[in-house]
Amino acid sequence: MKEVEIFTDGACQGNPGPGGWGAILRYQGREKEISGGSPDTTNNRMELTAVIEALRLLKEACAVTLYTDSKYVCDGVTKGWAKKWKQNSWRKSDKSPALNPDLWDALLTLLDKHSVKMVWVKGHAGHLENERCDQLAVAAAKSALR
Repeated sequence: MKEVEIFTDGACQGNPGPGGWGAILRYQGREKEISGGSPDTTNNRMELTAVIEALRLLKEACAVTLYTDSKYVCDGVTKGWAKKWKQNSWRKSDKSPALNPDLWDALLTLLDKHSVKMVWVKGHAGHLENERCDQLAVAAAKSALR
């Protein structure tokens, strides 16, 4: 299996508001940067979208180490919350609706295809790739305003 590193971040100008996401994919020393935005979204939707769009670029099953500063994404996957929400028709344990079921469903499908290790990194703490992803996300959010 090819080993790939992915770094992601999402940003929102207001929450909700115009948002953006950014990701860096690294394979064998080569890097690809991707980003995108939406005129009316939330920070959590952008965090999820960054991960989804990066994983969608992989043409075959890969061993992925994914770095994110989003506890929402990291805990949703590593603590099994998203799988439980899906099993419960997108309801949380308190029976309230889970947010962003469309994106969680897309992410769970991609996680079934790849072997993904999630690594949480502290945001805005000098982590080089996280800082770059933040720059990509903020620029995409600003572009989404136009």
